[in-house]
Amino acid sequence: MSEVRIPAEQRTEFGKGGARRTRRAGKVPAVLYGHGQEPRHLSLPAREIAAALRHDANALLQLQIDGSQELALAKDVQRDPLKQTIDHIDLIAVRRGEKVNVDVHINLVGDSPSDTLVQLESATVLVEADATDIPTEVQVDVSELAVGTTITASDLPLPDGVSLAVDPEFTIVVGLPAPTADQMEAEIAEVDAELGAGEQTGQAAAEAVEAPGDPTGEGDVVPGTAESSGGPSEDASKGADE
Repeated sequence: MSEVRIPAEQRTEFGKGGARRTRRAGKVPAVLYGHGQEPRHLSLPAREIAAALRHDANALLQLQIDGSQELALAKDVQRDPLKQTIDHIDLIAVRRGEKVNVDVHINLVGDSPSDTLVQLESATVLVEADATDIPTEVQVDVSELAVGTTITASDLPLPDGVSLAVDPEFTIVVGLPAPTADQMEAEIAEVDAELGAGEQTGQAAAEAVEAPGDPTGEGDVVPGTAESSGGPSEDASKGADE
């Protein structure tokens, strides 16, 4: 597991306003926790940290802070829901030889049998590993996955030095019966029928709007009754305007 060197600066501005100014400067606000120290507020270069976490969420970060080095892992990454850019990062300080619990990505490999539909129950698995030797992924071979078969956490091929941090019976993958051609055609026909019904309903509503029962939009109004029905009289309206 390689270390990614990231220059970091101490952050003196806090709150939403300070965070916005940090982002406008091309940096990401971050907080470093761990080892009994007070949280440290940092700013990280946006491009460098995004590149480091793009292919490995558990990348080991070597933070360069005021001439010193600090190893850290990204604990929580908050992203913009539309742009998917990083808005904020919570970091946890680690040491060499220290054991940490991290979620590792599950990567399905192989082609399942034609009669088996692969259902991934969990895209990650929680493991305990050395902070400097965290696997980037755990591969699960589904080439022989049979219908009704379940792959649990205990079935995962973990590297040496890595152990489970979840219940061994935690479900990862389930083999389900693949739909037949007739079932797929029936589902497609059902969807088409629902779409057709929706189009007819929308068309009927549009026609109702185009041809209303009362083209004037005034309803059955009896002349001279506005004041008696609670509407303001002409004199009262003038008084309010004045």
